[in-house]
Amino acid sequence: MITIQFGNREFLNEIFPLVKSFFPGEEVVVTEEPVEEARIQILLLYLAGTIVIRLNGEEGVCKEVTVPRNSADRMETKNECKRAVYQLLAEYTKKELPWGSLTGIRPTKIALSMLMEGHRNVEIAAKMREEYLVSREKTALAIAIANRELHILKDIDYEEGYSMYVGIPFCPSTCLYCSFTSYPISGWENRIEEYLQALFREIDGVAEMCGQKKLNSIYMGGGTPTTLMPDQMDRLLTRLEEKFSYEHLLEFTVEAGRPDSISREKLEVLRSHGISRISVNPQTMNQKTLDVIGRRHTVEQTVEAYYMARELGFDNINMDIIMGLPGEGAEEVAYTLEVLKELDPDNITVHSLAIKRAARLNMFREEYRELKIENTEEIMNLASRTARDMGMEPYYLYRQKNMAGNFENVGYAKVDKAGIYNILMMEEMQTIMALGAGSVSKLVVPSQNRIERCGNVKDVPTYIGRIEDMLERKRNLLADGV
Repeated sequence: MITIQFGNREFLNEIFPLVKSFFPGEEVVVTEEPVEEARIQILLLYLAGTIVIRLNGEEGVCKEVTVPRNSADRMETKNECKRAVYQLLAEYTKKELPWGSLTGIRPTKIALSMLMEGHRNVEIAAKMREEYLVSREKTALAIAIANRELHILKDIDYEEGYSMYVGIPFCPSTCLYCSFTSYPISGWENRIEEYLQALFREIDGVAEMCGQKKLNSIYMGGGTPTTLMPDQMDRLLTRLEEKFSYEHLLEFTVEAGRPDSISREKLEVLRSHGISRISVNPQTMNQKTLDVIGRRHTVEQTVEAYYMARELGFDNINMDIIMGLPGEGAEEVAYTLEVLKELDPDNITVHSLAIKRAARLNMFREEYRELKIENTEEIMNLASRTARDMGMEPYYLYRQKNMAGNFENVGYAKVDKAGIYNILMMEEMQTIMALGAGSVSKLVVPSQNRIERCGNVKDVPTYIGRIEDMLERKRNLLADGV
C-alpha cells in the first residue's frame, strides 16, 4: 500500500494521479493519519510560507524537499509541488514518466496556447522539458500536433462559431473496460422512442438558443449511435437538418463504432443525409481478445462493415484500436496493425487502455487477475510507425487517468481527413453544445479566456423526465457568455 498523508487537501487532486502513475496496479490511499502497513508514505506538510514534501520509503529511506508557497501565483506553487513529488519518486523508483509531472488530459494545450501567443517551437520545448519534465519524444509529439491543429483550425470562427455533440447512450453490450454512459440495447428497445422524443425537444430548444451563430461541426457519439433503427436514425438526422443551418458546417461525424450495430440500410441512411465521416471501431483484430472484453462481434464483421462503407461512398473512415488490452502484447498489436494497414482507413485513433473505476475489469479485479495488461513504448512506437507508413500524421492527443503505461491517446489522419470536432473539443477552443443523456456542454469565451460547463443527467429515464430542466441549464450557460 502507498499512502498520501496530508494536512491540507490543496493540490491533492493533482498529486494523487502522479503517485498512481509511478505505482501502477498498487493501492494508493489518501489519509489524514499515518497507516502502519503502508509500504511507502508521502507526507504533505502545509506550513506558513512553505510546503514540505516527505517520502518515507522501504529500508528506512527518507527524502524531503521544501517548496515555497507563492500566494500571488497558485499555479506556480502547484507546478512546483508536482515537480517536487515527481523528482522524489523518480529518484526513489529509478524510473521516469514519459509525460513528466503532467497529469491533465490535455498536454497539447500548453503547446497550442504558446503557439497562438507567438512563441517559437524551441521556446515551447524548453518550457515542457524544464517546467513539466516531459520527455524529448513526448515534447516533440505535442509540438508537432499543436502545429498541425493550428493549421487545421485556421478558418474556424471561435467567437461566433460553435460545434454540437449528439449523444445516443445505447450499445449492443458493455465492454469489460468501459463505464461510459451506455445502456445495453436489448433492455432499452422499448424506450428508445421516448428517448428520441426528449432528444428532439432538446434539439428544438438548442436551435432556438443558438440563433444566428455558425455551426461548424457535429459529432454523433454515445454509446453507439448505430444501435438506432434506420428509420429512427433517418428521423433524427432529418430533425437536425430542419432545425440547424448547415451553411458553415465543415464536418459531420457519426460514430458507427460497433461493427455488430452496422447494416447496409443504416449506412445508406447516413449517406442519404450527406454523412461521409464515420468510425468503424475494431479495438483489436484478435478474436480471442474481442471475446474476453465483451465485444460481441467478430473480426470478419469489422472487415465486412468497413468494405460495405467504402462501397457506399464513405471517404473518411476512422478506426479505433486500444493498446494494453487484456492478454495482448506486441505480437497481437502488430497483427491488428497489419490488418488495418491492409484495410487502409483514413484515420486511426490509437488509445491506451484506461480502466474506468466503475468498469467490470476494475470492480471485479479478482475475477480477471490472470489477464495481463501491458502497454509499452515499443507498442506505442509500433502504432505510430504503422500510421505514418499509411500516410497519416498525428493531429490530436489526449490523456486519461489510469492509462496503461502512462501513455496517451493519439489520433492519426491522412491529409484533409482530420476530425475537426475532436480538436475543438479536446483543446477547448470553441463552444460545444452537447445534447443527450450524460453529455456535457462547454461555453468557451476566448476573449475572456473563460470556460463554463453544464452537464445533462446521465440516467436515461431521468433525462426523459427532466428535459426542460436540461434546456434551462443551457439557457443559463449561454447567458453567462453575454
